Amino acid sequence: MDFESRILPFYMTYSGPYGNRQDDTVIRDLEYLYQTYPGEVKKHQCRIMEILDKMDYEGSMIYDEYPDRYSLQRLTKNIIVIMQREEEESQPERPTSPEKWEWMENLVHLLVCNEIYKRRHGGRRRLIKF
Repeated sequence: MDFESRILPFYMTYSGPYGNRQDDTVIRDLEYLYQTYPGEVKKHQCRIMEILDKMDYEGSMIYDEYPDRYSLQRLTKNIIVIMQREEEESQPERPTSPEKWEWMENLVHLLVCNEIYKRRHGGRRRLIKF
């Protein structure tokens, strides 16, 4: 066995949440924290989970070792377009401001990254009852 194959990443050498915890525990904690999200965020999280279900296949970009920023931003923008269209269809009398969607893009990007992390580390899609 050569020296390079025995080197651990720096975070694995520390005792703490990264070095000693099993993925199941981390996923369970993440799913518990999902339950504490505010109502509007929960709604968006559920919709993001549904959209990512369609991208959850072998070879998908969500399982790339290092997904590139451009792909994640493009995915976020596509999800925003879907959510905008659905909101316009459900509430045509209440148009939303462009400022809301600029802010929502940051939130959706964060939720997408969280969901990808969960799926990459063994989180099975379970519909969480909010």
